[in-house]
Amino acid sequence: MGVRSRLRTGLLAAWLGSAVAAIAVITPMRPAMAGQASLIADLVRVDGNTALIAQGNVVVLYEGTRLTASRVVYDKVTDNLSIEGPITISRADGTVLIADAAELSSDLRNGILKSARLVLNEQLQIAAAQINRVNDRYTQMTRVAASSCQVCKANPVPLWQIRADRVVHDEKARQLYFHGAQFLVADVPIFYLPRLRLPDPTLKRATGFLPPRIRTTSTLGVGLVAPFFLRLGDHADLTLSPFLAAKTTTLELRYRQAFRAGDIEFSGAFSRDSVLPDQTRYYVFGEGEFALPRDYTLSFELQEVSDPAYLLDYGYSDQDRLRNAINVMRARRDEFVFGGITRYDTLRESELPISDQLPFAQIDTFYERRFFPTWLGGEVRGNLSWQAHFRESNEDILGRDMARLGAGLGWTRSWIGPSGLVIEAEAGVDANVYWIEQDSRFESEQSFAAPSAGVTLRWPMSRVAASGAVDILEPVAHVAWSKQVGADIPNEDSVFVEFDEANLFDLNRFPGYDRREDGARAAVGMSWTRHSPSGWAFTLAAGRVFRESGFDQFTDASGLAGDRSDWLLGAHVNFGGRFALQGRALLDDDFGITKSETRAAYLADDFEFSAAHIWVIEDSAENRPDPTHELRLDGAYQISDFWRVSADGSFDLEAQQATRAGLGLRYQNECIFVDLSLSRRFTSSINVTPTTDFGFKVELTGFGGARGKTSNKCSG
Repeated sequence: MGVRSRLRTGLLAAWLGSAVAAIAVITPMRPAMAGQASLIADLVRVDGNTALIAQGNVVVLYEGTRLTASRVVYDKVTDNLSIEGPITISRADGTVLIADAAELSSDLRNGILKSARLVLNEQLQIAAAQINRVNDRYTQMTRVAASSCQVCKANPVPLWQIRADRVVHDEKARQLYFHGAQFLVADVPIFYLPRLRLPDPTLKRATGFLPPRIRTTSTLGVGLVAPFFLRLGDHADLTLSPFLAAKTTTLELRYRQAFRAGDIEFSGAFSRDSVLPDQTRYYVFGEGEFALPRDYTLSFELQEVSDPAYLLDYGYSDQDRLRNAINVMRARRDEFVFGGITRYDTLRESELPISDQLPFAQIDTFYERRFFPTWLGGEVRGNLSWQAHFRESNEDILGRDMARLGAGLGWTRSWIGPSGLVIEAEAGVDANVYWIEQDSRFESEQSFAAPSAGVTLRWPMSRVAASGAVDILEPVAHVAWSKQVGADIPNEDSVFVEFDEANLFDLNRFPGYDRREDGARAAVGMSWTRHSPSGWAFTLAAGRVFRESGFDQFTDASGLAGDRSDWLLGAHVNFGGRFALQGRALLDDDFGITKSETRAAYLADDFEFSAAHIWVIEDSAENRPDPTHELRLDGAYQISDFWRVSADGSFDLEAQQATRAGLGLRYQNECIFVDLSLSRRFTSSINVTPTTDFGFKVELTGFGGARGKTSNKCSG
């Protein structure tokens, strides 16, 4: 038995230079080995003046690369390395080479590894009878078997493999070239390819075909999608996906490009089908964002479609309004600037006949600045805004166009009073000038001002229970007054009002500029929050608004109509990060529900589930002749390490019918990904019909950055 040694002699340094060169048999190397290497072995000896021998648990370390072997001999005369295995060479990037024996020249121009196995990025394994290293770039392998499936005594036959007469790995281009390749599944030959090129696992973006998928719909028939990825340099790419089915010929596209100051992405498709045989159908969606000088940001959004049913027929999107916009924005600590132009197009069946009567173009500008005057205390906010929108119709009233110029000034300040009482005061005034065209009911130029003031009292109280739980109780009272002084103008931007915990104590609950709350009012509320040491917590809140009689500005569905609002109830519950519940409801004096929204989710290691429920009463003022009552469910279960099943569905409880249902089954291990999906849309209209969609996709992982799921079938 020898003694483990660490040597840095001149002769050993020469050997290390060659030994380290051998380590690089699978990697591009520098022309010179200037770094310092370390050698560890049970025994190191010099044989005459021509040979250096290290044997017994030999380890060589060099710049993050590690070589282990049982015996290494450096011959100074031939300038060759003879290495006896088992040999393992590993790099910091995860590349591993295992061989039984190796004969290498120190300059790497010639080298042979026998009975070798190459592992790229901890994924793809390539076993070869012999490996040759050429020109510091190419690794040539003969009689090869390649697979990303685990192979061991318990699993000797991989699920899939590629056998080839010869494989060349180009490390610079990060490509694998197979010659005389056979693809086998469970050791059964499936097809033969004389030539095959695949990206190695370290390459994330490479020109070539992506995994195809089978897609079947009741509208379009059985089809195949074959995506082709085209790399357009380091910062741009284009994906072309022909979709050929029984009733359609479609080309899907996606273009992406990154710039120094931003990025853009466009997606779209062009189709000729039997649904509209005399028309080329298409859609184009795009978005982008760029950083401009002086902290400004430019963003845009593009959405165009040939006909209202195209997106649903092909399953590209379920949105029913299209938005085209370009915006410029700057947000700083005490300043906000925004300007934008937006165009809307409707796809809704009920709105298509009157689309020319809906606002199709809108211009917005907004500027806000914060100040902190020491002589007044608190915070002052001032804003200027301009907005205009237009309709295509020229009819009176139905084709109304409007423009607004507004200014606002607001002040807020808070104090801490006796016993922790928090006092908040606020005041403000808004003024707007309107220009109204094509509506004979209103003067073409009108204006109004809306002064407002309010005071809020909060009394937060907390305690720590004997169990360690923390309770926080906070009663709140708010009184306010405001008045809209001047002309009455059309309500374009404040038709739908949400009453919730966020605006219970606001001076104005209308979301837009066209309406301000009138009269005196008071709001009271209470919240209780509890945090338990065991990891669960909840918040319960309730509140109500009382207002001066005669100021009824709100719709019934808002919950704010009348002298007294509905009771607002809210709850947030969390159990140990696994279960969460969030709900909000508006109840009248007879405990009838005006509006409710509930969301729940449960997340475990192998199971997840979520549900959402909404109920809103009918209200003609909000263009809702029937109640809205909907339920949505989503769930997934990890059956085993590799199998996962998922399901989702949405239901119109008012109409007592399902609107959508879906089922998915997925298998994934370290070397293959299989995805099976089935969905059904039950809704129908003049433009769209109920559709069933079936999808099937198989992907071999281990190539081009596609990483599989860790397998444990060889453990133990």
